Amino acid sequence: MSSEEGASRAGPGRPEPEDNVAARIKLEREARGWSTVTLAEKMAEIGHPINQSAIWRIESGKPRRRVNLDEALGFCEVFEISMSDLTGPPLKISVAARQLIRLFTERSKEYLAQKDALDRLYQEVREARLALFAYTDDHPEQSDEIEELLRAHQAAEDEAWAKRTHPAFSELRKQGKLPPPLT
Repeated sequence: MSSEEGASRAGPGRPEPEDNVAARIKLEREARGWSTVTLAEKMAEIGHPINQSAIWRIESGKPRRRVNLDEALGFCEVFEISMSDLTGPPLKISVAARQLIRLFTERSKEYLAQKDALDRLYQEVREARLALFAYTDDHPEQSDEIEELLRAHQAAEDEAWAKRTHPAFSELRKQGKLPPPLT
């Protein structure tokens, strides 16, 4: 293929998904606050090496550099997006909005992971409590002592919760601007 043929294939007559890929790479990179150097480093880390100047030529070159399949797979991996997201038309939202969406998405994933861990722990606490009640049923002579220990545990838990509550929240609750804490 001559260089003229290559330029025309990479130029204005190229398929729309190729333009979408270039725009999406730039959008995703900027949304993360990454330079082309940083993106090149991240691509190399995951086994899809590409140099910084190639990334610039993909995003801004005249004509733009084409992206091969290996590179496209690497961009999908490093940006954590699907191939259809990479090749589809990029959304027309600002970089700042993309950064906020990314932050929201990351925090949501963290929250769900923590929530799952807490749900499992809650289930274990519930099972331990049921086992304790079953033990008390089988050993009624120890029920008074067990209840005493449970009251002491509850008092210590209440005290620990009170220490975790920020004084500003307590003041807002007194003023009726916040609901009481969940128990």
